[in-house]
This record gives sequence, structure tokens and C-alpha cells, in this order.
Amino acid sequence: MKVIAGVDWSDEAFAAVEQLGLLYKPEEVLLVHGVDLGMFQSPLLAGATNLQGYDDFRGAMIDAGRQAVERGKTMLPADIPSVQTKSELHHAASFILDNAAAIKADLIVVGTHDHSRLAELVVGSVSHHVLLHSRVPTLIVKGKAKPVTRVLLAIEGRDDAVRVQSWLTAHPFRNPVALTILSIVPSLTMVQPEIMAGYQTWSEEHRRQAGQIVAETAKALAGPRFTVTTDVRTGDPVSAVCAAATGYDLLVVGSHGRKGVDRFLLGSVSHGIVHRAGCSVLVVR
Repeated sequence: MKVIAGVDWSDEAFAAVEQLGLLYKPEEVLLVHGVDLGMFQSPLLAGATNLQGYDDFRGAMIDAGRQAVERGKTMLPADIPSVQTKSELHHAASFILDNAAAIKADLIVVGTHDHSRLAELVVGSVSHHVLLHSRVPTLIVKGKAKPVTRVLLAIEGRDDAVRVQSWLTAHPFRNPVALTILSIVPSLTMVQPEIMAGYQTWSEEHRRQAGQIVAETAKALAGPRFTVTTDVRTGDPVSAVCAAATGYDLLVVGSHGRKGVDRFLLGSVSHGIVHRAGCSVLVVR
């Protein structure tokens, strides 16, 4: 398993690195820091604005980035065979994504500063940009690092269940966990009386199928690595999943991201869950 983790000098970034070591035992880890100088990234622009001490400023920022990834390295367990570090002048999110593609990473790990969703859509954040543009599973770490013993897996349909099940099997957690497999049957808050009967029939059938899918997934995952239980609920998918995740150490979801403009303006169920969940979230693509 190859993992890339974004590191800066924030407590959230170091917590993400520490959480990675508690959750997995990968063969390779690359810790990266993109040194983003903003409008002063270009020496020509810095010169045009007459920035005094530009070379010293640039050197200090690069050195600070190198120190950050080296500090992150000390937070990982000694039993990980290969831990490399990389710090260069680059936009932070792009640097993470570019390196993930270069090493064909199986997982990206980033911490979140827990901005509000509106703030992230307006001003952006590294974790938000990575989540939007990543082509590989992404672990968004919230809060302090802690041992993971209880995991909630929220699945949406059979294809989603098969994909997430395959990824979890191929990339096992460091320690066995208690796993709850959850499926949400969407509810309609307002249903016209003339179509109520049809909706009830659809809802009952959907619930039956959801129960069958979680049972099949539970059977496939049950074993030494997972002690499995199942749960089927009705409600708004984002709200219901986040409510069910209370008391869990990790929430695992699949991604069915929207396309084009809708993806950036509205997000998706998985993105909504990431923003609202009270625990760390692993988005499997």
C-alpha cells in the first residue's frame, strides 16, 4: 500500500500523519509539503513589488517546509518500511495530487481545519481541493489522532458496496475493528397523496434490497479483521449517515461525485458527509 500525506505546520496536519500510522501499516509513505508563496511565488513579481529580503523569505519558507515533513516522519511507527519526504515550491493541494499520481498512491491523507462548508466553497482549503479533485481514496482526518476500534461503513447500492468491500479487503486496517454496515433508504419530506401508495411500495422494496445488500457485504467482510453488524435506516442520506456515525472513530463512504459545474457548486452526498460528520471520513473512489 502506497500512501501520500500532506503536511504543514498545523496541529491538524500532524494529527493526520499520526492517524495514518494508527490506522494502517503501509509499505510506502510519502510526506509532502507544498511551499505556497502566493503572489510572491514568482521572483519577477516579487521584484516588481519591491519586496525586501525576498530571497531570505523564500529560503526560510522552503526550510520550514522541510522541517515540517521531517517532523511528520517522526510521528509514524518504525515498522513502516519506507517513509520519504518532499518539500518544494508549489500550490499545496496540487502538489499532493501531482505526487499521488506520480507514485500511483493507493490513498491520500490530509487533515482538515474544519472550516464551514460555505467558507470552503468561497475561499477554498487544501482538504477541500484534494477531496474534489482526487482520483484515489482520500482520508480526511478530523480532530486528534486516536486508535480506531469502531468503523461505520455507509453504502449506497450494490456497485458501491462491491467497490468499497474490495478496497477494504485489499487494504486492511492495522488492527481488527468492529464494523457496522449501514444503508439509508431516502425519504421524501413531502409526498402528494395521489402518489403516496406508489412511494410506499417503492420504499418497502428499496428497504428490502438495502437489507439484502448490507447482509451480503457483511458476509463478505466478516472474519478476523472485522466483527460485523448491519443497519438499515430511512431518512435524508447525509443527515442520517452523520447521525448514525455518532460514537464511531471512522466513517467510510463511497463517492458518486457529481460532474461539471454541479460538482463544484453542490458537491455530492459523500462531500456533504465529509463536511458534517463528527469523525474522520475515508472516501473510497
